Amino acid sequence: MFDWNDIRFFLELSRKGRLTEVAKALKVDHTTVSRRISTLEQQLDAKLFESTTRGYVLTQAGERLLTQAESMESASASILDNIGGENRNLTGVVRLGVPEGFGSQFLSQDMPLFQELHPEIELEFVANDRFVSLSKREADLSITLERPRSGRLISKKLTDYTLRLYASRAYLEKHPPIHSMNDLKDHNFVSYIDELVPDPQMLYLGEFVSNPNVTLKSSSIVFQFQATLAGSGLSIMHCFVADEHPDLICLLPSDIEVNRTFWLNTPEDIHDLARIKAVSQFLTDRVELRKKSLLGILP
Repeated sequence: MFDWNDIRFFLELSRKGRLTEVAKALKVDHTTVSRRISTLEQQLDAKLFESTTRGYVLTQAGERLLTQAESMESASASILDNIGGENRNLTGVVRLGVPEGFGSQFLSQDMPLFQELHPEIELEFVANDRFVSLSKREADLSITLERPRSGRLISKKLTDYTLRLYASRAYLEKHPPIHSMNDLKDHNFVSYIDELVPDPQMLYLGEFVSNPNVTLKSSSIVFQFQATLAGSGLSIMHCFVADEHPDLICLLPSDIEVNRTFWLNTPEDIHDLARIKAVSQFLTDRVELRKKSLLGILP
């Protein structure tokens, strides 16, 4: 009979790929990690990992064990989540992977209410536009621009949202007026660094302006917003952010409008945990309540 703790070491190494990272996560030294993996391999009489220049990767036997080990992990979490009374159900940590702009400039406003409703749930936000792996447990839920096409996930449409072209009053006072699309050739733009964009859906400027004069680029949408607000140039921004600031003016709304969708994703094996359902329902409710803001519909 193998030790469940060895399965914990196995799961961590399958997700992190390096002994040192597993050791840091589990607060042991790397020799302990190596020893626990070797013990598990001996007990199962199977080689579970291959050591490569990219780190440790699963063998076929390791892949087969991974499916069962994740089920064991899920069952363990379910026991803790569902046995012990109603109050215990809504406790614990939930990590949410979100696009930077949506997390920092939309969801952050709702956090005091969440904390009031669920004081025993600790939320962790991974604010990053790049892909967050749910299978590797980098997060418990994720919000993405596209619906995932693989993995054992439950995905649902969270909301549509709109982006438009904006500039600050300070910028517009110092530059030629903008009355038509043709006028844009005389202006500076703030946008993404093309080669660092994690999703092609974010390269929307080129859909409307040929060879735009992009004088300032950043991989951070929050940086772009602050730079545009300061007067660096024109930028296509989320309406739910820009419309909140009276110093930002929406330009050519009938000509430039981008419509996108956020998807909410949860691994199948933890979808029914009470704390996961509580977070998912809260997000759904808040998005529905603030739908007009997301779609750029002014009051």
